Amino acid sequence: MTYSVEKIASLLQGETFGSDTKRTIRYLVTDSRNLVSAENSIFFALKGKRHNGHHFIHEMYEKGFRAFVVSDLPQNPEKFKEAVFIGVEDTLVALQGLAAWHRKLYQYPVIGITGSNGKTIVKEWLFQLLRNNYHIVRSPKSFNSQVGVPLSVWAMGKEHNLAIFEAGISESGEMEKLEAIISPDIGIFTTIGQAHQENFYSLEEKVIEKLKLFRNSATIIYCRDHELVHDCIQKDKHFSGKKLFTWSLTGNADLQISSENGAGATQITTNYQGTEYAFTIPFTNTVSVENAMHCFALMLHLGCDSGMIKDAMAGITQVEMRLELKKGLNDCTLINDSYNSDLGSLELALDFLNQLNQHRKKTVILSDILQSGMDEGELYGEVARLLRNKKVSRLVAIGHAITGQREKFADNSLFFNSTDEFLSTFNEQDFHNEAVLIKGARYFLFENITSRLEQKVHQTVMEIDLNAFVNNLNYYKSRLKPGVRLAVVVKAFSYGIGSWEIANLLQYHRVDYLAVAFTQEGVSLRRAGITLPIIVMNPDENTAGLMIDNNLEPEIYNFTRLSRFMNELEKRGLRDYPVHIEIDTGMHRLGFMPHEMDELAGILKNQSLVQIKSVFSHLAASEDSNHDGFTRQQIGLFSGICDKLKAETGTSFIRHILNSGGIERFPDAQFDMVRLGIGLYGVSGSIGEKLMTVATLKSTVSQLKKIRAGDTVGYSREGKPDRDSVIAIVPVGYADGLDRKLGKGRGKMLLKGKFVPTIGTICMDMCMLDVTGLDVKEGDEVIVFGKDYTISDMARELETIPYEILSSISARVKRIYLQE
Repeated sequence: MTYSVEKIASLLQGETFGSDTKRTIRYLVTDSRNLVSAENSIFFALKGKRHNGHHFIHEMYEKGFRAFVVSDLPQNPEKFKEAVFIGVEDTLVALQGLAAWHRKLYQYPVIGITGSNGKTIVKEWLFQLLRNNYHIVRSPKSFNSQVGVPLSVWAMGKEHNLAIFEAGISESGEMEKLEAIISPDIGIFTTIGQAHQENFYSLEEKVIEKLKLFRNSATIIYCRDHELVHDCIQKDKHFSGKKLFTWSLTGNADLQISSENGAGATQITTNYQGTEYAFTIPFTNTVSVENAMHCFALMLHLGCDSGMIKDAMAGITQVEMRLELKKGLNDCTLINDSYNSDLGSLELALDFLNQLNQHRKKTVILSDILQSGMDEGELYGEVARLLRNKKVSRLVAIGHAITGQREKFADNSLFFNSTDEFLSTFNEQDFHNEAVLIKGARYFLFENITSRLEQKVHQTVMEIDLNAFVNNLNYYKSRLKPGVRLAVVVKAFSYGIGSWEIANLLQYHRVDYLAVAFTQEGVSLRRAGITLPIIVMNPDENTAGLMIDNNLEPEIYNFTRLSRFMNELEKRGLRDYPVHIEIDTGMHRLGFMPHEMDELAGILKNQSLVQIKSVFSHLAASEDSNHDGFTRQQIGLFSGICDKLKAETGTSFIRHILNSGGIERFPDAQFDMVRLGIGLYGVSGSIGEKLMTVATLKSTVSQLKKIRAGDTVGYSREGKPDRDSVIAIVPVGYADGLDRKLGKGRGKMLLKGKFVPTIGTICMDMCMLDVTGLDVKEGDEVIVFGKDYTISDMARELETIPYEILSSISARVKRIYLQE
């Protein structure tokens, strides 16, 4: 549907400024970083604790946007002569109110899903189960927040006849707002747990808050075995007279079920209103059984045929909620997001594609979009619009439907009726130095395309959870005072995690500075399309010209470096080049000494070659409370030196001294900027419970061997079990960064959820594990470190620090970046 600006203003009871009130609006935009069709879009300038969309109005106007919802009008309206503004008191409330009004236009069933876990799985499984019988609109991925829900509901249209939306909250008072937007006819409560518990006094309070989503629903589906959920429903007068559709493994409920695990599947038997149902799901874990039962109960409530239910349940597939970023052949970068294909998830994947600035060329391999409910001409016209707006260079289209609409796409597009047809003509030289998004419905088996395009490396990989990374970034941001800037240290391959991959993400989330150790690291980031200011912390004196050519900002730590850099600037005729002055306040590494400040100030105030961009120092022991006295002494000395330099040079500059540990423990010393490093990766000595694990190093079992008591294992015959044993050989060794000290039983890894010790010495390319007594098969996954055995745990066993372990992981270990 489309609305005029005039209609939207009326619905929002907002005041309009500008004459273009008849402009037609189809798309709502809240993020200035996403490329969309500006002509038919309206930008909501949202305000948050550390962001303000009003700051990006000029940027959006330059992109072609002409319609805005604001709470503050621009101070220079003459720059926006063609724009129309709708003034409201609160732009988020306005966004939510507009979506709520839009929702009321449609009378088909709306399903609302909430709970601590399983919301997205249940939503995606319901889509898989019902898509042949309904035209479904649903939340893209896990769009369940105060902003995500209204954007999801806005996608409702006349072509649909069923809607499925999930709702998540992190504090009291949020669910009433989401209920007004979703207004679900049917509610599903998945489960309750500790997720997002920090803002609730108890689990009961959280259940009560979540249940507010269903206060006007006709039917509520939940597991009767969750006593807390059941008790809260029984006590709440709002649910009196509602249809409570319950299921249970153990107690009295509408659906009594029993389950029996088989080989890779679970047989479920149920009894409902005297009729017995039996079906199989291709999963064996308890959580999957519970998620499947929520789906089954809804299908019964909707009156689905028993034969259809049985067939559909047998065919549900694992929901891959995270896309993968990995290296491809011929210097390509692959984005594998091939678990489904619909307009909502396609747009999200294209936004991620556009973050990859190191590739000018961007290719999309796309299958037919199945069960959209839209006319094919309209559907693929919308796909073509998305590809144009997102600046896609080339489309490779696979499927009869999209091929039938080929006239809608760019002339350089390639069309194939099937995946096999594409692979039969595949030439790896057709893909070179480009970003490739692989996006398709499961039916098309795009994993075969991914396999052909992927750079082949050995079985040991390090998975990087970008959602966890952003969670940690946002946590540290939340600790900063208003106006304090953030520099992120990405030296040494971002502590072994990645280079441009991490810098891209930080640039997308608008940190203020990046910091690298050496000039070449900064040059590599510039060549990868990173435009953020970059500080070079230890520049080689012979690379001054290279730094200047690449707009890198050097740290200056002694008079020799200062003189030589100024000479280079003078030869080039440059003035006011930004530099960063390091002061040694007690670390006794690099930096000017305090007694050198008079001489330094004398040089800096009588020249125009360099501009003091920042003055900083390093804390020696910010994470250790035993040295807090010394740390405070450093901070005090630094503050006094900055005051002296400012007074004597007559210039202002950014001051920064805090690292990750300092941010956590010395909030009063944030000055103008802080430097964040290892904390981003989930490593902290004081706030570890607030952070998420970012990196997981994993491998697989290459071979299993049964050996007798007294046989020896490995070099120098160091491994010698005293009983008959089973040994697993794993392809990870010291050439991959696995410390040799972890051999001979000192180290351990996770296999089948249990710790197993090493046996024998660590080899260059492999190690051996004692897996006696475990049901292990060749090809099983082995976790070297991750969430349940962290880098910090391993560091303690090695009597080292997590930095050393992370930065030691070899470049030959493939990094796979995952984002939900």
